[in-house]
Parts: sequence; structure tokens; C-alpha cells
Amino acid sequence: MDPVRHLKTSLLVLFVLVSIGTAGYMGLEGWRFLDALYMTVITLSTVGFKEVHDLNYPGKIFTIFLIIFGVSVIGYLIGSLAQIMFEGQFQRIIGRKKVERMVEALRGHYIICGFGRMGSLICKEFSTKPLPFVVVEKNAEIVEKMKEEGYLCLHGDATADETLLKAGIKKAKGLISVVTSDTENVYITLTARGLNPDLYILARSSEEGSEIKLKRAGANKVVSPYHIGGNRMAQAILRPNVVDFIEIATGRDHLELQMEEITIPEKSRFIGESLVSSGFRKETGVIIIGIKKEEGKMAFNPSPQARLESLDTLIVLGEPTAIEKLEKLVGCEPCAEAVITRHLGDNHNHE
Repeated sequence: MDPVRHLKTSLLVLFVLVSIGTAGYMGLEGWRFLDALYMTVITLSTVGFKEVHDLNYPGKIFTIFLIIFGVSVIGYLIGSLAQIMFEGQFQRIIGRKKVERMVEALRGHYIICGFGRMGSLICKEFSTKPLPFVVVEKNAEIVEKMKEEGYLCLHGDATADETLLKAGIKKAKGLISVVTSDTENVYITLTARGLNPDLYILARSSEEGSEIKLKRAGANKVVSPYHIGGNRMAQAILRPNVVDFIEIATGRDHLELQMEEITIPEKSRFIGESLVSSGFRKETGVIIIGIKKEEGKMAFNPSPQARLESLDTLIVLGEPTAIEKLEKLVGCEPCAEAVITRHLGDNHNHE
């Protein structure tokens, strides 16, 4: 039992003892409530004041037992307080409350269940983006390590409703379950789907056959690191140049070229325009290698006349500065109007 629970237990026992003492004096001595309560308090605190009234024989026996139990409880209470002070529990309690307030303030965040090798890598990637996230981990030592690294984290079992509710699952955008056990991943997925039916859930699968169970439990996507790793190693032998290109395009270590996805807003001025009239390529220098429609259909290597629709996701390849420029362009309505007007001529020429 931790010191805080020790303190809560001793305070509860002390309250019960005071109640029994007050009721005992009222019943055995026939005293009024305030006199009985006062006698109980000075007896338990051992301050040595004179009795409120003279005690009869049963009252003296009752007082003896009250002193014995009272001294034990108060000693236990003082020990709990000393343990909390010496072990720095006050700071931990304050820190935990601060973390809970920060988690409550999150909106549209991601919940990462498990901080193993995969969980730590995901946290690093999310931090560089940056994306709002909170980690749920049941190992107390790992939680302390995460705090030292500056990650927002909660100590608890991710399969429990209470833990996920504390992590703000009702307001979360997605959940990533990457604990080492497939069974726990299934339970986490079931619990999360029950608490938030609209949540996007990504789960890890280690064993063959677990992918089907995870999808049945409610996972939107299941990833097997062993399958991906084995396939990547095989491709590194069969198609080394292709793998090198993908690593350059998707890796954080290669800043000269990156692959990114950018979503067209619902009321964007670019809706209805073609890739030519949008001017994305000429204005920013990025290469649009694919367009994913809202319903999930993916168009690879779209033609210059491909029309943009609301919530289309552009898969683009380019330098980080060019991608950042395109993100700003898509989100700037006045800029969009000027760019479209400037590139309408190019659109007519293509037609």
C-alpha cells in the first residue's frame, strides 16, 4: 500500500474511532453530544485535560480501550504523514494533479498505449511534428522515465475504462495500442471502441491471426512490425535503390526530401480546381504523387486535369520548405484566389 493510501486509511479509522467514542460516552454516561465529543477528542489526543464529568466504572473501562486504540491510530497517522514528507509524495501528488489538468485540456489528441520500443519511436515522431498526445503506461518505472523525457503520461492499465477516460478518450482523435501482448491490444481496442465509437484506432499485431481479432474488436488499422520488417529486409536485397529512395523520402534523418500528406479544407477556394489551375507544382515545387479521396479511394500519379474535392488528401514529395509553403497556401484563402487567377492560363493551354 502506498503512503497516500496509508494516510487515507488512518484518517478513516480515526473518524470511525471518534464517532464510536462520542456514541459510547453518550450511551454509557448519558452526556450531551458536545460533551461526549470533547471528551473523545481530549482522550485521543492525550492532552491531559480533566474529564468533563466524573466517570462511572463502565465509562473508565471504555476510556482505557479508547486511549489504547486512539494512540495506535494517531501513531499510524503520524507515521503516514512522515513517510509522505520524507519520500516526496507531496510533490508527486501535485505533479500528478498537474498532469491530469493538462490531459483534461487536450482536444483532438492521440492516446499511445504502451511505451516500449515502438511506443518510444512513435512519441519521438509525434514530438517532431508536433502532435498532441498522452502516453498510458502501467509500469511505474517507465512512467518516471517518460516524465524525465518531458512526455505527457498517465500511470495506469489501458484496458480499464477509468484509465482511458482519464486520458481523454471522449475528446481524442485517435488511439495507438502498441503493448507487447496481443491479448492486451485486443482488450484495449474493445474498451476504446466502446467508449468512443468514432475514434480512429491503430493496433499492433505480433502473432499470426491476431490481425483478424483486432479488426473484429474495432481497430481501423492493424500493423505487424515483424511482417513489415521482414518485407523491408527482403526488398533491401531485391530492390535496394527503391528502398533507399523510400528511406530518403520518409525518414527524418534525410532533410533534403520528405513525403507528406496535406488535406484540402472543406470550404477551400481550391475545391473544383484542377492540379494545373491550383498552381501547386509551379508555386511550391512539390510533386503530387497521389490523391486520396474522402471515401478512401486512392489515385496514384494523378493527371494535371485531376479535380480537387473537399477533404481530398494530397500525397506530396518535396523539400521541407516547399511542403511547408504548400501547407500555408492551402490554408490561406486570399492567397488561393491570387494563385488560381495566375494559373488559369496554364489550365486553358493544357485543355
